[in-house]
Amino acid sequence: MANDTITDETQLAVVTGASSGIGFALATHAAKHGYDLIICAETDQIQRAAEVLARHSTNVTPVVADLARTEGVERLARAVEQTGRPIDALFLNAGVGVNGAFLDNSLEEELRMIALNVTSTVHLAKRVLPGMVARKRGKVLVTASVASTTPTPFMTIYGATKAFDLAFAEGLRVELEPHGITVTALQPGATDTSFFERAGAQDTKVGQGSKDDPMEVARIGFEAMLAGKDSVVASSMKSKMIGAMNEILPEGVKAKVQAKENQPPSKSR
Repeated sequence: MANDTITDETQLAVVTGASSGIGFALATHAAKHGYDLIICAETDQIQRAAEVLARHSTNVTPVVADLARTEGVERLARAVEQTGRPIDALFLNAGVGVNGAFLDNSLEEELRMIALNVTSTVHLAKRVLPGMVARKRGKVLVTASVASTTPTPFMTIYGATKAFDLAFAEGLRVELEPHGITVTALQPGATDTSFFERAGAQDTKVGQGSKDDPMEVARIGFEAMLAGKDSVVASSMKSKMIGAMNEILPEGVKAKVQAKENQPPSKSR
């Protein structure tokens, strides 16, 4: 969509959830580092994101696909295959949250969240990674969360999906290391994106609190991926402290802390 000149040396990255937030920021950093891009989101907003990213003199292919659906992941996988090019970096970033008491939340919304945060991550990785292994080269970044290492009452299913993402990244890293592939887990804290609005969490303590800059969060994650690190907590000292505390506090203590952060007054039972 941008510069039509493609050389054998130009690397290609796939970024999901790239129309805004951390995903768009990750795509921006990749573009600035000279990667061509295949970016995906479920709405036409991905077209506008592509136009902005193309200003960095990178070739950008936008794909509109709902990754919460099997056919959406397959549509993106076909777009990747149709380039006829190897994938050098895979950013498994797409994800959403659902806030509220488990018994009050819509089952449909929570199953859709699992499909996007978990199933699509596994599905797309299964499609892209064989090519990386065949070349014995490639980098993967999975967007998890500081919520990956704690129970998250009132965002119970979201936290569970992010725990999966972290465990998936860590297990995959060991499996793929002998094949020359690195896998990095990015663990953001509360970040200034549309996440809280989409999750219905604007009136929670965490939703109203200070948030990290998505471009800075993405920079830390991108650089960690380039360095082949296993995981990184980004980006503020507050987020780093939360990540460190989650490693040492008992599960019950963490759960009570998270309940206070996540419980929406308007939805409390």
